[in-house]
Amino acid sequence: MVSSSVLGFPRIGANREVKKAVEAYWAGKLSAEDLGKAAADVRKTNWTNLKERNVDLISSGEFSLYDHVLDHSSAFNVIPKRYVGLGLSALDVFFAMGRGRQADGVDVPACEMKKWFDSNYHYVVPELSEQTDFKLLYNKALQEYNEAKALGVVTRPVVLGPISYLVLGKAAKEASADFQPILLLSKILPVYTQLLSELKAAGVDSVQVDEPVLVLDKAADLDKQYATAYAALVPVAPKIVLTTYFSRLDSNLNFVAKLPVAGLHIDLVRAPAQLDDVLAAIKSTPIVLSLGVVSGRNIWKCDFDAAIKHGQKAIDALGQDRVIIATSSSLLHTPVTLASEKKLTAEQKDWFSFALEKASEVATIAAVLSGSQDAKVAAALEANKVSIAKRREFEHTSDDAVRKRVAAITPEMYNRKSPFATRKNVQAKKLDLPKFPTTTIGSFPQTKEIRNARARLGKGEITEAEYDEFIKKEINLVVRFQEKVGLDLLVHGEPERNDMVQYFGEQLNGFVFTQNGWVQSYGSRYVRPPIIVSDVSRPTPMTVKWSSYAQSITEKPMKGMLSGPVTILNWSFPREDVPRKLQSQQLALALRDEVIDLEAAGIAAIQVDEPAIREGLPLRRSDWDEYLEWAVDTFKLSTAGVTDATQTHSHFCYSDFGDIFPSIQRLDADVISIEFSKSDMKLLQTFQQYGYSNQIGPGVYDIHSPRVPSEQEIRDRLQATLTIIPDHLMFVNPDCGLKTRGWKETETSLANLVAAARWARENA
Repeated sequence: MVSSSVLGFPRIGANREVKKAVEAYWAGKLSAEDLGKAAADVRKTNWTNLKERNVDLISSGEFSLYDHVLDHSSAFNVIPKRYVGLGLSALDVFFAMGRGRQADGVDVPACEMKKWFDSNYHYVVPELSEQTDFKLLYNKALQEYNEAKALGVVTRPVVLGPISYLVLGKAAKEASADFQPILLLSKILPVYTQLLSELKAAGVDSVQVDEPVLVLDKAADLDKQYATAYAALVPVAPKIVLTTYFSRLDSNLNFVAKLPVAGLHIDLVRAPAQLDDVLAAIKSTPIVLSLGVVSGRNIWKCDFDAAIKHGQKAIDALGQDRVIIATSSSLLHTPVTLASEKKLTAEQKDWFSFALEKASEVATIAAVLSGSQDAKVAAALEANKVSIAKRREFEHTSDDAVRKRVAAITPEMYNRKSPFATRKNVQAKKLDLPKFPTTTIGSFPQTKEIRNARARLGKGEITEAEYDEFIKKEINLVVRFQEKVGLDLLVHGEPERNDMVQYFGEQLNGFVFTQNGWVQSYGSRYVRPPIIVSDVSRPTPMTVKWSSYAQSITEKPMKGMLSGPVTILNWSFPREDVPRKLQSQQLALALRDEVIDLEAAGIAAIQVDEPAIREGLPLRRSDWDEYLEWAVDTFKLSTAGVTDATQTHSHFCYSDFGDIFPSIQRLDADVISIEFSKSDMKLLQTFQQYGYSNQIGPGVYDIHSPRVPSEQEIRDRLQATLTIIPDHLMFVNPDCGLKTRGWKETETSLANLVAAARWARENA
C-alpha cells in the first residue's frame, strides 16, 4: 500500500490560540502552566484532525511556541552566554533569545533572525563557536511523541538534521576568525545519537530528519560530512526518512542516494523534473521515496490527476510499498482550514485548499494509488476533476487592458531621468535635511483602539466618515509626536493599514482575501496573505489621500509609503497559471501610477519597500539571473516615473546581500534602509566590500524586540557604522516598521535615536 504523510502542521491554532496564549504570558496575564495547557490543546487538535483525515504518517515534535530552530538550540544547550545566569526560567530564556528581554533588572537583546530559505517565515539563528557545549537538555521529539501516543495517535517525530542545523547557524562573536559551524559536527553527533536512540527505545518506527540544505549549492561540498553523520546515526535511530524541500537535489543526489537511510523525501511541487533522476538513483537501493505532490507553500487545490501521474511513475519503478504521498513541505506556510472562511464565494472557495484540506488530499491520492474501491475516495477524485476544470476555465480569462500595458513596457521606463549624483543635489535643495537625517521605516504602533475602529467599520458599526475622522486624529498624533521628538523626514504612521501587503491587495483588482487565513511569520507575528487570482490593476489611488493629509499638517517633509511589487508578490499566495514575472510587472505598473500620483500631490520622498526581494531568490544559483533581472526591473519600473527632485527610498530586512550586491546597486533607489541591529556589522561590510554610492540607513535598533535601546547604545552603533559608510550618505532609522511595538517603548527608543543622531552631527 501507498502511505500518506504530512511533514508538519501549522502551530498557531485555528483561532490563533497560541498567539493569544503566548502574548498573554508575556504580559503576565497567563502562567507558564496555563501556556503549556493551551499549547497542548492545539497539538491535540492537530493530531486528532489529521488522524480523522486518514493520514498515515502524522508529524510530531515540530510544534513551537516561537520557532522550531530556536527549540532545537534550547534543547541542545546552544544558549549564548548573555542569557545565562540571569535568574530566568528555561522558558523565559527561550523567549529572551527570540525577542530579547528588558524587565526586572534584565536587559538583553534578541538573537538574530533570518528568513527560512525562500519563505516569509523567520528562524532564530543559532550562535556557535569552539566553546559551544552541546548536550541534550530535553528530548522534545520524544516528549511530543509520547504525548500524542497517550491520545491514541501514533506519530512520526520530526527532527532538524545535524548538518542543516549547523549550516543554518552562524559563528558567535567569540569564535575564531576561521571558524565555521560545520566544524562542530563531531561534537553535535553524540547529542543526535542520544536523541534518536531514545526515540528508538520508546518504540518509534520512523523519524523524519529534515535536511533542507541539501537543495542548496553549498551542500555539494558536504558529501563527506553527510556520509559521516548518517553512518553514525542510522544504526542507533528509528528508520530515518531524510527530508528535503523547496527545491531540487541536482548533483547532491549522487551522494544522497548512497546514504544508509530508510527513506528520502523530495519536493515535486517546486521541482517536478527531478523525479526521473531520483528514481534512477535509488531504484537499486531499499530507499522508500516520499513524493511531495501537495503544496506546503500555496493554497491552490491539488490537481489529483497530475499528482497521481507522479505517484504512478514512482510505483512503476519502485512498487507500492516504497512510495509515500506527502505534502511538499511542512504545512506551516499555509492557513489552518477553509472551514473558517465564510465570506469567500462558493466559486472561490472551491479553488483553494488549506492545511486540513491538504491533509485530506494526500490521504485521497494515496488511497487512489493503493487501488482503493471506497466510494468516498472515488467521489473525491471526481469532485477534484470538476474543481480543477472550473478553475482552468476561470484562469483562461484575462484583462486585455492590463496585458496590453505590460506588452507596451519600454526599456526607458525602467530608468530615472538622471543619475544618482545629479538627483542627490536636486533632492538636497528640496528636502533641506540635516546631516544624519532621522526617519522611520513607516508604520507606528497599531494600538487596540486602531484595530477596534477598523473592526467596527467592517461590521458597519461606524460610518466611513466617522472612521476617516478617527484616522485623521491618529495621523495628527503621529505627526505631532515626530515633530516633538525631532525626526527630520516624517511618515504618517499607517493607522489605516491592516498589513503592508493586504492593505494594497484590498485596493487592487485581481486579489481575494480570507477572514482567518493566518500564517506565522515569526514568533507571535502572524499575517493573512492575500491571494492573487487574476490580472492585477489599480482602479483608483491607494495612499494619496492619507499621505497628502499628513503633509498638509506639517512643515517638515512627509514620506509616502508603498510596498514594492516583488514583496507584494512574495507575501501573497501567487497564481500558478502564469509566470511570477508577469504578476510582478502588473503590480509594478499599478504602483508606478501610485508613485506618480503621490509626487503630483506634493510628496517629496516616496518609499517603496522590498524586504522580500532577497527572500524570493531561487535556492539554486543557476536560477538566479532570470529572477534578479525581472525582480530588479519591476522595482525600477514602479519607481522610475518621477522627477529628479523626488527622493525614492526602499527597505530590506533579514537578508544576506553579498551574493546579489550588483542587483542591490542596480535598484538605484536614492536611499535604502536595512536591518543591521542584529547582524554584527556583516551586512555593512558587504557594502564596504563592493562599494555603494547611494544613501543608506542602517537600522540602529531592533524593533522586533520590546527592549528599548539606550542613547549610548545607538551612538556606539553609529560610530561602528561610520567606519564603513561615509557620513554624507548616512540616514538614521530603526531597522523595521514600528507597527508591533507599544507607544511607550516607541517614544523612548525614538527619542534616544534622535539624540544619538544629534550627537553624531556635532561630533562627526
